[in-house]
Formats: sequence, structure tokens, C-alpha cells
Amino acid sequence: MLSADGGAVGFNGVALGRSQVYGAVAEAVCVQSTRHRCPSTWCDCGFYCFHDADQARALACDEQYDRSVLLEILASGRYVSYELGLRYQRQTVRSVRIGRCRCGRTSAALDDVGGGIVGWRRLEPVCRECAGRRAVLSLETFGALSGVPVRVDHGTGHAPMAPLAPLDEADRADLEPHESAVPDLSPDAEIPLLTAEVTLLQARLDELQRRLGRLTDRP
Repeated sequence: MLSADGGAVGFNGVALGRSQVYGAVAEAVCVQSTRHRCPSTWCDCGFYCFHDADQARALACDEQYDRSVLLEILASGRYVSYELGLRYQRQTVRSVRIGRCRCGRTSAALDDVGGGIVGWRRLEPVCRECAGRRAVLSLETFGALSGVPVRVDHGTGHAPMAPLAPLDEADRADLEPHESAVPDLSPDAEIPLLTAEVTLLQARLDELQRRLGRLTDRP
């Protein structure tokens, strides 16, 4: 997230957490009740983390999380264990890893995608080609404002999805429409052909005129 005045950056949760923007060092806040400390055993509030980064990448396949960034954090304070990690009170972001652009290319900056909240603009990773000439926030600037290093997350293993290679001249020629071959006739040879076509058109016109006259002469 980028503040309206451009002087600060932060992070935004999902679901109920979308109403909150927090910095690189933050305390969890329960948006459902202020009468208990986070995390409470009878409430689902608090920050959540995974022990394994691949589990976080798997979560990003869900459309609710697909434009999220991956945060490496230091958890502290009160915590509750769950099957995949911790639900905890306080966190310090150690690094930010951004995923690929929507087009599949490697991201190079952060773009304003709309859907922000009051006082904050929502950003998501974008590649150079998709950014074009639009104004974007560089990864270096986000890192300087947050005090946290930012890098591209390539995941683990081989990624089978990648942009197609550019078309070569032969492929491009196959995709271009081709004009039908028409013989280049001299005027002396073209005049008889045009005369024959006019004669056929005149005969067709005479036939249509005859049929029209027969129909209109009926009582």
C-alpha cells in the first residue's frame, strides 16, 4: 500500500483485515472487538504465518490471495499454534518478495491497481512491458520507504509457465493475410473481359426488370 501523499508505504490484510494498513513493525488489531488482546483463543484475530514459504505460495493460487506479496517476518509476543504455523501478536517484516506480473513476466515495479482504502493506494507487481509509460513505484523506493529489502520471488523448482518467444519473420509471414493472385492484364486484354461482365450484368438486370413488371401488372 502507498499513502495518499506518497510519503509512506505499508501492507494490507485480506478479508476482515482489508480495513487495516500496517507497517514493517506492527501489533495485531482485532477488527471485531477491542475488548481482548490479540491473538485470543476464542477469536480468529492476529497475524498469521506459515512455517514453510511453499505453503504461502500455494495459498496464493486462491484468487483471494493471488496478488499478495510474500513477507518474511519475525513473530513475537503472544502466539497460538495452528497446523501450518502461528497466529501471533507482533511482527517485524524482514523482507518483501513480490511475485510475477499478471502477464507472467518478471515484475520490475509496483503499479496502482485501484481498489484502495481511504488514505491508501493499493499496489501490485507489474513488469516493464505492462507498465509501459504509466507512473509506477520502483522496488527500490518501496524498500527505502519501508526500510525493508524488496526482491522478486521466483519460488522453488522449475516454473512451466513462461511467455512465448517472439515470432520470427517466417512465423509472422504465415499469420499475415495474403492477397489472391490476380493476373496483371494489359488494357487491350482487359477491355473484352470488362465488356463481357457488363453484358452479363445487363442481361441479369433485364431479367429482374421483366420479373418485376410481371409482378406489378397483377390486378
